[in-house]
Amino acid sequence: MKNHNSMIFKKKGPLLLFLVPAFAFLAVYLFYPFVLNIWNSFQDIGGLGQAPAGMNDPWYKNYTDMATDPVMHTAILNTLLIMLCTILFQVGIALVLALMVDGIRVGNQFFRTVYFFPIIISATALGLMFNMVFLYDGGMVNELLHSMGLISKNIDWKDQSHWFFTMTAPVMWQYVGFYFVIIVTGLNNISPDIYEAAEIDGASAMQRIFRIKLPLLHNTLMTCLVLAITGALKVFDLPWTMFPNGIPLNASWLTGTYMYKQTLGGAQNVDYGSAISILIVVLGVVISQVANAIFKEKDY
Repeated sequence: MKNHNSMIFKKKGPLLLFLVPAFAFLAVYLFYPFVLNIWNSFQDIGGLGQAPAGMNDPWYKNYTDMATDPVMHTAILNTLLIMLCTILFQVGIALVLALMVDGIRVGNQFFRTVYFFPIIISATALGLMFNMVFLYDGGMVNELLHSMGLISKNIDWKDQSHWFFTMTAPVMWQYVGFYFVIIVTGLNNISPDIYEAAEIDGASAMQRIFRIKLPLLHNTLMTCLVLAITGALKVFDLPWTMFPNGIPLNASWLTGTYMYKQTLGGAQNVDYGSAISILIVVLGVVISQVANAIFKEKDY
């Protein structure tokens, strides 16, 4: 068997047969557009599809504009808040649910399907659904609070006081199942022999969670952390469906929605949108690297 495996890796032809088409696809649809996007961020481009009018004067104008753009500052702050909520609530709730389902012997497949189900629903459809849920007049939330006697008049869930909860709650709800599946997979990779040894030693259920499951889930949780960071930076579809033009005073913009507005959403400022997209990539790389440096992966 050993000689057979070594012969497989000595024959590079079959490997190249599969690697070259995949690399070509990435080069055309990922690497080339990314490099072109960097170049576009230094040029003067009006509407989408228009030819550049030349280089900006100065060439780094879009990046200095971002530094002084108050709406961009708001978008970055909101995105960082979304990122924090993603880590605490999406990953946190997914961890709790995974630990609870892992303790169920019969019927756990049902819960895995139910918790994962929101992922397969279109974010645009979810945005439209939650728009109706949070309607001022006749919305499910206001009607429920009225029936419970908690409010006497309807709440505008998209005003300055409530918009962040209205936008964040659906995003948190949709992707809990995504991290749930990753964490459950990590739990399934823990050897049952470890649990049996712990039971023989008299470890309680809580001790098994804090002394075995959580330490052995460290690398899995690190993966979830990086995915949460990058996912929060590029979240777009659901918030845009619910807040397509922001709320008064431009308070609800995210980096993803503000980039779309600049490029396709009416502003027709393609070069500025390109610069924002580069900033999103840079923030994702930097914050992910910082998180990896703080919470280093462990070898077990």
